[in-house]
Amino acid sequence: MSPEKKRAMIKRDHPELSISQQCKLVRLSRSAFYYSPVGIDANTLVMMKEIDRVFTRYPFFGSRQIAAYLRREGIVVGRHRVRRLMAKMGLEAIYKRPRTSQPHPQHPVYPYLLRKMQIDRPNQVWCADITFVPVRNGFLYLVAIMDWASRKVLSWSLSNTMHADFCVEALQEAIAKYGPPEICNTDQGSQFTGSAWITTLTTAGVRISMDGRGRYLDNIFIERLWRSLKQEAIYLEEIRDGFQARRVIKDWMAFYNTERPHSALDRLTPDDAYWAGLGEQKAA
Repeated sequence: MSPEKKRAMIKRDHPELSISQQCKLVRLSRSAFYYSPVGIDANTLVMMKEIDRVFTRYPFFGSRQIAAYLRREGIVVGRHRVRRLMAKMGLEAIYKRPRTSQPHPQHPVYPYLLRKMQIDRPNQVWCADITFVPVRNGFLYLVAIMDWASRKVLSWSLSNTMHADFCVEALQEAIAKYGPPEICNTDQGSQFTGSAWITTLTTAGVRISMDGRGRYLDNIFIERLWRSLKQEAIYLEEIRDGFQARRVIKDWMAFYNTERPHSALDRLTPDDAYWAGLGEQKAA
């Protein structure tokens, strides 16, 4: 049976079986399921890519400004269509707070713990965020777990759905590799307020912090990561599918962590800053 037919057999909202269990039953790897892009008609996809390009460059633009910007480039599109597509992609102007992930009315919201906190050592605070990744015939979602002090990307994961599974897997991978942080800060999206995410953190002894209104700047480090990733890698080539997207992202993340110096880190790379910080903690 072809992978396409196997994917069609898997139900995202199955009442008893998780996606992982269903993949095992049909003998399909989870990567083959998650790396299949969300299908969409070609014209709409082209427009979504153009919107994402503008938003990546000007994250403070709302739908009206993006529509006007595109019209100046000869791309005729109405504000309402831009707004609908931005909602589908999970984008909202940064001054209102990014909405790549939407809050769930029945999920608990945790208090914001970072007010006036000096964050200056690795594993003191981690943060996480999700972004839209366009590919030839659709799109995927990408989550990253970042160490706040060093800017190091600790783990990341791709998915063709906004279901929390791929976020939890990235979090579990980061904890397994680097140990738990003291605090993990996210927005109030449903992926980060669901039981699987919360249980993973509380079991590891991690304090949970969530951005409140007006705290959009707390996402700025990962917003900058997304902008650099898209401008330096994703938009430089036509990505065919999820497998190629994973290769492109993997190569760029390795470059970002190990070779790309940051002025805010005294020209150290995130890797250098992370491990140097841990060394200082041990020496103290």
